[in-house]
Amino acid sequence: MKAVRFDRYGGIEVLQVADVPTPEPSRGEALVKVKAASINPGEAKIREGLLHAMWPATFPSGEGSDLAGIVANVGPGVESFAVGDEVIGFTDQRASHAEYVVVKAQNLTIKPAKVPWKVAGSLAIAGSTAYASVRAVSLKRGDTVAVSAAAGGVGSIAVQLATRTGAEVIGIASPANHEWLTAHGIKPEAYGADLADRLRDARIDAFIDTHGGGYIKLAVELGVSRDRIDTIIDFAAAREYGAKTEGSSAALNASVLAELATLIASGDLEVPIAATFPLSDVRAAFSLLEQGHVRGKIVLLPS
Repeated sequence: MKAVRFDRYGGIEVLQVADVPTPEPSRGEALVKVKAASINPGEAKIREGLLHAMWPATFPSGEGSDLAGIVANVGPGVESFAVGDEVIGFTDQRASHAEYVVVKAQNLTIKPAKVPWKVAGSLAIAGSTAYASVRAVSLKRGDTVAVSAAAGGVGSIAVQLATRTGAEVIGIASPANHEWLTAHGIKPEAYGADLADRLRDARIDAFIDTHGGGYIKLAVELGVSRDRIDTIIDFAAAREYGAKTEGSSAALNASVLAELATLIASGDLEVPIAATFPLSDVRAAFSLLEQGHVRGKIVLLPS
């Protein structure tokens, strides 16, 4: 089968699509033929060696966590899925950027028919991260919450989940994304030197930071309670100011995936797709990601 590999840390030039043996599922696992698998900023940082202290790579390394596909085989003890089932899931083995991947059955859920493959394959990491960040800031009807990078892969889902709590949601994003935010019931605010004044006038109660670069400090200066500030990226600032850092690990499970997929199937949640690429164009996919200001998710389509 074809699978993405890299044998040293570096830029996109280290990414290769290699021929490797198709894995076999062990007890409690399923082999999934991957139809879609999104890419995430954390994967680029791992490949560049920026997260070596926390998540070192063993070379040659695969990559990818998100996935959606069709069950091709099941290992002993798997009774909840059968060959031919369409599933959404995730792997913690850096392996979903491939034609086939072995996944723990407990990390899979059935894909609703109305959820497109490219959306299903984008859901696990960004969806669980958004879910956890909204839950972390304890939103209720009447609250006002600001979300940085509100049109990004995580932010675009977080703002929609936040509106479902009854809170007023302010989405901080470039003007190119303001129309999309407005259409989803979110008040857009542009980046800029006077952003602090605009947010102060809005009297925000909570802050979700999906961008980094000073937003935790800004939220504290605006008087937001530190237990209602969550960042998925600026861990140093979170330590300095006592903010929360709840992300995908706090909500990455099949139950949350099923809940999010149901919302998508019913039309109550949109996962924007910025672009799709064949597996062979994985370098181009990450090149687009690194340009920034991408609305929603970038997805690989291995088959």
